[in-house]
Amino acid sequence: MINQTSNRKNKLEELKREFGELDVRDRLETLLEFSDELPDLPESYRARRDAGENRVHECQTPVYIWVEVADGQVEIYADVSRDAPTVRGFISLLANTLCGLAPAEVLAVKPTLLTELGLVEALGMVRMRGLHAILHRIKLKVQRAVGEVG
Repeated sequence: MINQTSNRKNKLEELKREFGELDVRDRLETLLEFSDELPDLPESYRARRDAGENRVHECQTPVYIWVEVADGQVEIYADVSRDAPTVRGFISLLANTLCGLAPAEVLAVKPTLLTELGLVEALGMVRMRGLHAILHRIKLKVQRAVGEVG
């Protein structure tokens, strides 16, 4: 389990390096490629999504996120339309790199992640606000889950 967590943490650092080596256009294309990797929302969350639960209202795109901590690891479940590949790609990138980490590791992700990935140049301010809100929501849910457990 420690190696898996370490590998995921290293995966985020590796992504930062990879994105940093790309020009602005290629960063955006790489982000869009992540949109295909977001799994469908589990059936158990769909009725709650349909009722509007866990929507990230700061994001213009309808985004729904569930964050859980089980057995000391963070799990993220999300739903974003395929018609919003940039936002879907960002959430997929987060889910791919943060799921399986310890809560403290997720909470340590800096709010400057979008800048570190070089996405600020590729995306408009409105979209950036929404993406920042998504990361903030994930961290807030992890913080609350740890508080409830501890």
